[in-house]
Amino acid sequence: MKLLYSLTSPYARKIRVVALEKHIEVELQLINLTDADCPINQHNPLGKIPVLVLDDESNLYDSRVIAEYLDHRTPVAKLIPQEHTYKIQVRRWEALADGVCDAAIMAMNEARRAEAKRDQAIIDKQMAKVVRGLKVLNDELGENKWCVGNALSLADIALGCVLGWIELRFADLNWKELNKNLAKHYAMMQKRPSFKETAPPKV
Repeated sequence: MKLLYSLTSPYARKIRVVALEKHIEVELQLINLTDADCPINQHNPLGKIPVLVLDDESNLYDSRVIAEYLDHRTPVAKLIPQEHTYKIQVRRWEALADGVCDAAIMAMNEARRAEAKRDQAIIDKQMAKVVRGLKVLNDELGENKWCVGNALSLADIALGCVLGWIELRFADLNWKELNKNLAKHYAMMQKRPSFKETAPPKV
């Protein structure tokens, strides 16, 4: 198997963490989406990463599909519970964490447009989603160590990856002061070898 990824993509990082936590060997192919000869469109018609290229040359995308595929490859360190209620809870956490990340990326991309073309209303709308989403995640985590149940799950990985990306791209957001529970969870996740190995470069 081969994973097409970038060093800063939080969605690709999620998959790299899942593979490390489950001790699944995956070949990594670092790509740059802005390169003229970037191979991503050959594997994903949406032109997005991550993409997992299987041994039979078929492709899996997006990160939620890839994460579930990897989790079912081996019973080691199950990250998506089999029990339906817990499974739905994990999926809900992942959906909200990914949604916060989607909104933050949209805000960042709009802010990077030339000033004459930039729409502050779009930035404000997307950042409001980020702030609301983080507050809900923080309140629902409460004093719990893990997002769902009593063990690491895909919910914790998805949350740790989005918080890491926000820390990278929105250092002035002050999210840790506003969301103490998330800050504590984030600090714990950063100590895991899988998160240390996949930490994005400071750019």
